[in-house]
Amino acid sequence: MTVGETAECADLLAAAAVEAVEGTGAYAGSVFLRSRDRRSIVLAAAYGVPPSLLGGWRLIPVSSPIPLATAYRSGRTVHLANAEETMRRYPQLAMALPYAFGSCSVPVGAGGETFGALAVVWAASPGSEGLSRACRRHVRTVAGRLGSSLAALRARTGDPVDCAPETVPVEIPAPSATAVRVGLFGWDLGSGAFRGDDELCAIFGLDPRAFDGQATSLAACLHPGDLAAFLSAAREAAARGRRITARRLRVRDRGGGGEGYRTVELWARVLETDDVPARRRLVGAVVDSRAGSAAVAAVERLRDGLFSLAPDGRVTYANHAALRQLDVSGDELLGRVLWDALPWLSDPDVESRHRSAMISQAPASFLACQAPDRWLAFSLHPEADGVTGRVVPLGHPPSASAPPASTDEPAAAATPTRLGVMHHVLQLGSALTEAVTTRQVCEVVSDQLLPAFGGQQLAIYVVRQGTMHRLFRTGRHEDFLDGLEGAPLHARLPGTEALTAGAPLFIESRQDLTRTYPGAATGEVNSWAYLPLIASSHPVGTCVLGFDKNHRFTEKDRGVLTALAGLIAQALERAKLYDSEFAIARGLQQALLPHRLPVIPGIRTVARYLPGTSGMDIGGDWYDAIPTSEGVSLIIGDVQGHSIAAAATMAQLRSAVRAFTAVSHAPGEVMAGVNRTLIDLDPGLLASCCYLHVAADTHHAQAVTAGHPPPLLRRPDGTTEVLDLDIGPLLGVERTSAYPTTPVDLPPGSVLALYTDGLVEEPGADIDVGIDRLRSSLAHARADSLDELADRLLHNARRSSYRADDIALMLTEYGPGSPQRDGAPGTAPGDAP
Repeated sequence: MTVGETAECADLLAAAAVEAVEGTGAYAGSVFLRSRDRRSIVLAAAYGVPPSLLGGWRLIPVSSPIPLATAYRSGRTVHLANAEETMRRYPQLAMALPYAFGSCSVPVGAGGETFGALAVVWAASPGSEGLSRACRRHVRTVAGRLGSSLAALRARTGDPVDCAPETVPVEIPAPSATAVRVGLFGWDLGSGAFRGDDELCAIFGLDPRAFDGQATSLAACLHPGDLAAFLSAAREAAARGRRITARRLRVRDRGGGGEGYRTVELWARVLETDDVPARRRLVGAVVDSRAGSAAVAAVERLRDGLFSLAPDGRVTYANHAALRQLDVSGDELLGRVLWDALPWLSDPDVESRHRSAMISQAPASFLACQAPDRWLAFSLHPEADGVTGRVVPLGHPPSASAPPASTDEPAAAATPTRLGVMHHVLQLGSALTEAVTTRQVCEVVSDQLLPAFGGQQLAIYVVRQGTMHRLFRTGRHEDFLDGLEGAPLHARLPGTEALTAGAPLFIESRQDLTRTYPGAATGEVNSWAYLPLIASSHPVGTCVLGFDKNHRFTEKDRGVLTALAGLIAQALERAKLYDSEFAIARGLQQALLPHRLPVIPGIRTVARYLPGTSGMDIGGDWYDAIPTSEGVSLIIGDVQGHSIAAAATMAQLRSAVRAFTAVSHAPGEVMAGVNRTLIDLDPGLLASCCYLHVAADTHHAQAVTAGHPPPLLRRPDGTTEVLDLDIGPLLGVERTSAYPTTPVDLPPGSVLALYTDGLVEEPGADIDVGIDRLRSSLAHARADSLDELADRLLHNARRSSYRADDIALMLTEYGPGSPQRDGAPGTAPGDAP
């Protein structure tokens, strides 16, 4: 279990979010904790604004240009006073959340270690100065205390301070006004003793400190006409074991400078027991719903439709006028998200207006068409705990000169925003920050642009050596723009001319295309948008949108697509650089691993290596088999971290192992020498290693391990065990470390498995569980060939789309004099897919 999933940690996160918000006057706050692979920060707690309102901001890559990620990476406070400063410093965040708000993000950590980040959000008008120095200091203090508490919790429980991506965040709703008051009591009918809590005393207008605990004192607060009936009901309930259900009482009300009565409800029951005296005791509650009832009655009298939304958009109340205007029943509406319950409000713009109101804490309004000729005007009035909505009929279709829906509210748009265009556009900037490879960038562009503008086809071409080459295509027309493939930049084609001119080209019909470009292939497409992709004045390529039917590009469409072209170009350039560096890094790692394991009589060895999929950085996993005059040495190791430095250290350690083995050192001496070598290199990294020397023509081996997962041994009868080796310390800790040797018997026909921790570690589980799962897989897997056995053990890892760590596996079958069954005497696939 991660620290983010424990009850104590949840309390710490919730308390920090609440304290940060309430101490600054903000309306929302959130806490993010680092993921296990340290590549992302994950939403762990949210106060005021529900996670659903944040869209895709529940998992943020550490490298993202987002204030929270910056605070986590740098360890510094990121204070954005208003929307203008957010746009200037974090334009991609402003594109995804284009609302009037300010934010302050600070790191959460202790002892020089950063665990995550904390942020508060407030409504910010243009030009506002944001939080004062004192408020910013308060947020940093809260984050510091949280970091210290998390560190102490980890030291006490041993749980890591991280958060799984699938973790459900702690949600703390914003406080709201109480419409119902409830007081609890216990009443002994025999003695007349009456015990009530402070809320009950307040309902009856009594001072809790002065209340004498007698029912007679409480009865004096009731209307005289209710007293006898109330006492009679209590006695009858005690005599017959009945409940008192919703008994209405009039309680003296001394508020407002006069004296009157208000109505409350009493609910009570008799204690269920065989003890007769005990049956004369009542427990129950007094409910004062005066404020809520009065508010409902007042709202129901209005002719305007009024409704209430929770922060996540769920309808919590709607008066009868609203139900009539929306042509829906209460059962169909209450408890559901407004735009999900009403299909004609499913335009993403409606959801965006609600999000805008909540995040900026400013009123918003919009128009919607319920039927071909029935228009409604909506206005949203937010508070931190939700939104009050108003809906009224327009009485006439909207037009460019149509007046606002109400003279005291912001004017609504003349026509509803085109279905989802701005919603998808704003999401594109956010999604591109998480796209790493060129393929991911192309998929993001396709997923966002096609639904935003109603297109059916999309292709992206890039420039290579002066010609156009298709990088990506989607849509059902296979021949979409085949004529552009291989075309030189000087070719007279819309895709090349848009790029060389640096200006987008919009073609709304086939007639327009053939008139300007005679003979140009059209396929089954009728309209095109050619967007030049230019980054830093360098032509990257062309993005082409295709439409099956004639499409008119509005001025808004043209402006938005033109702006997005530069964003797509920058993302593609970044992704191309990533792809190139990734290929170089992987090639370097492949060069450092053995291409072929040695041929050794009586011993069959195969190896597999799977790179991690979570990033470009390469790891330090390695394996080797070294023949000696006395037998063979089998080695597997893992250098800490994922970087070029880790790979370089791995290469040096592999060379050191070979050097010490070549001079016939014993296994323990080899490991001690490699340890001294690592300390002399001083790379600032630790490493684990397992080394076995198998004597020639015997079934004996000597094993030594430096903090590495233990080998597995499958015997000829299929029984498989985890070898119990004497464990030495990790390499690079202490120069004088000693590494004890453990003798191991290897019966003929047995299989020895060496592996790195990437194969057995799973998020949220102890490594021993993963080792036992691998042992079970090795015991039950078919062993017709050693290659097949290795592939079976890696079956689940191959299928995973996400591996936080590299995996190395080496299997050795020991059988003196036995023939090779697999053809090749020894294989070492450096990069299995």
